[in-house]
Amino acid sequence: MMNFEEKTAVVTGGSRGIGRAVCLELAAGGANVVFCYAGNEAAAQETVRAVEDLGARALAVRCDVTEAAQVEALAAAAAEKFGRIDILVNNAGITRDNLLMRMSETDFDAVIAANLKGAFLCMRAVSKRMLKQRYGRIVNLSSVVGLRGNPGQVNYAASKAGIIGMTKSLAKELASRGVTVNAVAPGFIETDMTAALTESARAAAQGSIPMGRLGGAEDVAKSVGFLASDAAAYITGQVLAVDGGMAM
Repeated sequence: MMNFEEKTAVVTGGSRGIGRAVCLELAAGGANVVFCYAGNEAAAQETVRAVEDLGARALAVRCDVTEAAQVEALAAAAAEKFGRIDILVNNAGITRDNLLMRMSETDFDAVIAANLKGAFLCMRAVSKRMLKQRYGRIVNLSSVVGLRGNPGQVNYAASKAGIIGMTKSLAKELASRGVTVNAVAPGFIETDMTAALTESARAAAQGSIPMGRLGGAEDVAKSVGFLASDAAAYITGQVLAVDGGMAM
């Protein structure tokens, strides 16, 4: 377990799945946790209770990460509540899968806005605070799909590949001021998204993983926790695949 005592983390999409696991990983290390959610109030309160059960403090903020004003309000709420922002984890994301010839502009734009623009807005909102502190950890959730592509996910792959480019670019911009920017690229992880897979699709996915199993949200969260910790102080601009060997 990493030590996040006296640190404040902002996690997007923290009400369930990987986002909730990240919130709990950081809270277990002593961090104050501020997370945003799209609309499921009950799930958000479950995350709050789980964080508080670990002895940490939590704040849930409803926020559409595609809206700049709401993202700025999220960052302001975190800074007002806890005085600073030390860690940002960009986890919020959606899928709108279809083959390219059947994909609507609406579905393409929605995925790019939520997954890519949302991360941009959040990084912009916290980076000035981190630069002033001369300290910060930004961890962006990409995907194995952003590394190798996937049929029916042109929009999702583009958004997750874009995350990698943004990560490397911002890492170069902020490195001299003690702020690191890294990405984690999960493979097939047991979440609500993968629960919707058909049995045949699930079997095919599992067959493509050298380790022979789907990962858990905690596998991703522990990797995020490492990159957000002082143990990773000399690591920036990197992409860590958490995929059981899929991207080899």
